[in-house]
Amino acid sequence: MPRVVTFHYTLRDTSNRVLDTSAGGTPITFLEGSGHIIDGLDEQLRDADAGVKRRVQVPAAKAYGERDPAQVQRVNRSLLPVEGELNVGDTFQVGPEPGAPVVTVAGLEGDDVLLDANHPLAGVDLVFDVEIVSARAATAEELQGKQPQGG
Repeated sequence: MPRVVTFHYTLRDTSNRVLDTSAGGTPITFLEGSGHIIDGLDEQLRDADAGVKRRVQVPAAKAYGERDPAQVQRVNRSLLPVEGELNVGDTFQVGPEPGAPVVTVAGLEGDDVLLDANHPLAGVDLVFDVEIVSARAATAEELQGKQPQGG
């Protein structure tokens, strides 16, 4: 039976650089198997009970996937929905609809802009230090809605 798990985390890359953390903030609550957290982390938290602390290593393929060169495209600057100056590293959403992709400016070459639609952590192996705050059986409503109640 799937569970609702709440945990704190510190996310690092394999060089030990901190990428994100919930320390000092609100812990993450998710329904196991719902797709709300990356697969590799979900799988490795399946047997963890409240109070457990563990280091979880997630290969890129089970995190945000490998980098896909096909996701890097050259586009004429005049076609972009962005006003003003663009710089390498800038990110923006390519359309007004809520699910429109977010891209990163990977290069500027004359009137062309190199856009990368890969997730910023694609191709990166991740290391999570997690502390399970709580774990309980999911309710029928949570299973039906694939969403934990209140989170």
